Amino acid sequence: MSNILYLVHRLPYPPNKGDKVRSYHLLKHLAGRHRVFLGTFIDDPQDEMHVDTVREYCADMYVAKINPRVAKLWSLRGLSSNSALTLPYYRSSALQRWIDRTLREQQIDTVIVFSSVMAQFVQGIPRVRKLVDFVDVDSAKWARYSSDHHWPMSWLYRREGDRLLAFERAVALDADRCFFVTDLEADLFRRLAPECADKVEALCNGVDAAFFSPQHEFSSPFRPGELPLVFTGAMDYWPNIDAVGWFAGEILPLLQERWPRLRFYVVGRSPTPAVLALSREQVVVTGTVPDVRPYLRHATVVVAPLRLARGVQNKVLEAMAMGLPVVASAECASAVDAVPGRDFLTARTAGEYIREIESLLSEPKRGELIGAAARECVLARYSWEANLSPMDKHLRG
Repeated sequence: MSNILYLVHRLPYPPNKGDKVRSYHLLKHLAGRHRVFLGTFIDDPQDEMHVDTVREYCADMYVAKINPRVAKLWSLRGLSSNSALTLPYYRSSALQRWIDRTLREQQIDTVIVFSSVMAQFVQGIPRVRKLVDFVDVDSAKWARYSSDHHWPMSWLYRREGDRLLAFERAVALDADRCFFVTDLEADLFRRLAPECADKVEALCNGVDAAFFSPQHEFSSPFRPGELPLVFTGAMDYWPNIDAVGWFAGEILPLLQERWPRLRFYVVGRSPTPAVLALSREQVVVTGTVPDVRPYLRHATVVVAPLRLARGVQNKVLEAMAMGLPVVASAECASAVDAVPGRDFLTARTAGEYIREIESLLSEPKRGELIGAAARECVLARYSWEANLSPMDKHLRG
């Protein structure tokens, strides 16, 4: 058993969005074998009720609070300091003091950084093993955003991508080992930071297949007789916003010409005004729900039409675990170790989405077979315990 300092940019509970799913399961994995000292932030007041739940996994913890509006203003300091704007967003002198004291008093064997921005608290600290879970190449995400927006946002996003990549490279050089959620992300970072190539490996996501199981019974949240298409995800995340807007505007109306009983459900926390504006008779925006599983359990088809996707999408794995047929973008599908056409269906264009969804509506038995294959795929390849265990050999102590 060793002492681990675990730094996470967002309280790793509840596991209700992509990064928190991964950071929570990594915390759970570490706490079963080591003493964990957790330093983290809260950016959502609703998460404060879960602090005691997280504390049960930790020998000690410190939680700094972020007011997103104030933090966005503070992040503008990056313009004058020539740094990525993301870095001053996640700064706290109180958290820094707790980290310094913990390193000094607790004989920390290994520091694990979840999300590169948290590395700023421990850069240059000697004689401590540092492992960094980048998850995705965030700089590439910002660079991609720049091509999808007009000036001045295109300039700002391009700048953020460039500055963040420089920071990611410095973090990787300072680390003993770096992890990414897929081989594709790991290979991308090796190309962007060839000097760090020998430190990089993939550490894949998993899914709690006992929790996300078709064996659970739930009352249907849908109207009798309708054909629900379901999208799940945090609805203040731009790739999700783009996905549901595109699907509701370009794909759903054409599908409903032949299938008038179709209804599109956007299920997820913090819908932005742009997402709320999609609401109409054929589109339901739920906002936060206590449990996403009833929506998955009774869905006709789950869709993941993300045109910008980094790494493995938990929404896809969770739907597959529930035994649902999923139609996902090629970007989502490329990160999943599964067989297109057998374990899920893929599409790129609006026409391809329409064709694949109609094939499932026309042949319900095909959807059942794909859902069953999806469940078997998850059971065979996406255990959290198996996928996180490769980190263990890099831990000191």
